[in-house]
Amino acid sequence: MNPITILLIEDNEGDILLTKEALLEGDIAKEIFVVKDGWDALLYLEKKENYSTAVIPDLILLDINLPKMNGHEVLQKIKSNDRIKHIPVIMLSTSSAKHDINQCYKNQASCYITKPVDANDFTNVISSIEKFWFTTVNLPHNK
Repeated sequence: MNPITILLIEDNEGDILLTKEALLEGDIAKEIFVVKDGWDALLYLEKKENYSTAVIPDLILLDINLPKMNGHEVLQKIKSNDRIKHIPVIMLSTSSAKHDINQCYKNQASCYITKPVDANDFTNVISSIEKFWFTTVNLPHNK
């Protein structure tokens, strides 16, 4: 079985580290790629410029508060692109504002999760994402 490929779009170094550590603890083989702003996320997904050999992910973890282009804009671009709109996008944000949540679902996010502040709770959330999306759900085949 090919490893699950995850694109983490996040600019906070602490959240990147916690997310990668939590994902790599599991039993399922994974490749994790990280981009730190919305513009680079789109370049990665469209395989442009420095990302011409990028691996199209099976799952995207997307923060809202990003430099250059926010997560709402990135999500909207992903879901309007026929080549990549099938990829599940999990919004993972510190915001619990109803406006942000509603906007993400309006733009076809697969789910919206508010990041816990506590590191252990954060790790548990990432583990629950892994359990649901990698053992329960059948992801689309990109390879």
